[in-house]
Amino acid sequence: MKINSVCVLGGAGFVGGHLVARLVATGRSVKVITRRRERHRHLLVLPGVTLVEGDVHDPASLKRHFRGCDAVINLIGILNEKGHDGSGFRRAHVDLARHVAEACRDTGIKRLVHMSALNADSGTGPSLYLRTKGEAESLVRTQSGDTRVTVFRPSVIFGPGDSFLNRFAGLLRISPVLPLACPNARFAPVYVGDVVERFVDCLEDTHSYGQRYDLCGPRVYTLKELVRYTARSIGVRRAIIGLPDWASRLQATVFEYVPGKPFSLDNYRSLKKDSVCAEGGTCPTTLESIAPRYLGDADLESRLQRMRTTAGRG
Repeated sequence: MKINSVCVLGGAGFVGGHLVARLVATGRSVKVITRRRERHRHLLVLPGVTLVEGDVHDPASLKRHFRGCDAVINLIGILNEKGHDGSGFRRAHVDLARHVAEACRDTGIKRLVHMSALNADSGTGPSLYLRTKGEAESLVRTQSGDTRVTVFRPSVIFGPGDSFLNRFAGLLRISPVLPLACPNARFAPVYVGDVVERFVDCLEDTHSYGQRYDLCGPRVYTLKELVRYTARSIGVRRAIIGLPDWASRLQATVFEYVPGKPFSLDNYRSLKKDSVCAEGGTCPTTLESIAPRYLGDADLESRLQRMRTTAGRG
């Protein structure tokens, strides 16, 4: 199956920006659906990119924009919802996945690649985030008709413009002491460049049809180790205090109601299960070979990426 044109949902986000650039580099045309076109004009400098305004939660809008494309990639997901009842997670993950699957089926899209998350499971996931991500996986695999589906389930993703290491870097720059919830939670951080390479490579790979792939980097770290590494990378010395479980839950309960919800009870529950691959690392790039270049502001592009993220444009 030849894939020449791709519609990307979430193409203006962190992973999306890297993916769109990689797709364009392969000679493909890319359509990115966004609600506010003027906020993402930096994508228009890439040749072959069409930025269109549309509501991804509107089935009619999806069908209109999917027509004429060979494939659809759905990257949309949220780590926190505005409310507290799970409806935000269901809308962003489950309802959207259903609309995407139906739109692919109804418009004759033959290829769908879906971003999920490591540990996603509709039945046993410890958090609403992981349960709704798991339900979304099942929907795209069972309700897409003749569309060939591939699902990727990454651990936490790092790279220029990320909201993980950069968030801790921001906190470490302003605070001499950092109380850290769930310090022993384990991750296998995976480089965004490896993730997008897997997405692009699978598009025309018939062996990937119907498959789910867990994506992890080559090394496992605790959350406290990652925060300490971030502090060293930005050149600061800070007291990082790992909180016991009761205090971690208390911090999550309080932050649940802080504007912007920087940490929530659902995040706390997600961290109760290690984000590591059963088979070990599946992607080769190490954290140490990439992170210092953007955490340490080694180049102008890294600084621009972080500013875009802070402004909600990355």
